[in-house]
Amino acid sequence: MSYREGRFWQPDVTVATVVVSDGRLLMVEENAGGRLVLNQPAGHLEPDESLIDAALRETLEETGWDVRLSAFVGAYQWKAPDTGRHYLRFAFAAEPVKHHADRVLDEGIHRALWLTPGELQAEAARHRSPLVWRAVADFLAGRRQPLELLQHLG
Repeated sequence: MSYREGRFWQPDVTVATVVVSDGRLLMVEENAGGRLVLNQPAGHLEPDESLIDAALRETLEETGWDVRLSAFVGAYQWKAPDTGRHYLRFAFAAEPVKHHADRVLDEGIHRALWLTPGELQAEAARHRSPLVWRAVADFLAGRRQPLELLQHLG
């Protein structure tokens, strides 16, 4: 284990879903650091939760959509330059199943929206982090692994 500043260091473990339907990506517009930014449905892994369960939960909480995960896209490490926080993100491919239009979205989420890859890329300055486009680019490049690659032994 790494030891830093008298504490044990631990990255923020997050999940994200690349949800695609009819060539469009399900994104969230959210408040972060005083700005309205774009992100995949994403969030932190909770104690005793599997990565797959976290991805399903976060997508529902942030977009009102139930989804079916179809593949593991990749794992990404990133250090936020403004805060110095380290993130370890697990990204999944998913298909929409059912929309709960009346569901109240998570605090900080302005709205869920569907964008084409071109529209998302054109908004690069509004991406919450470089992780947003990287997961989409990997998905578009066909990078997919079976979900069985991830094992939850809890």
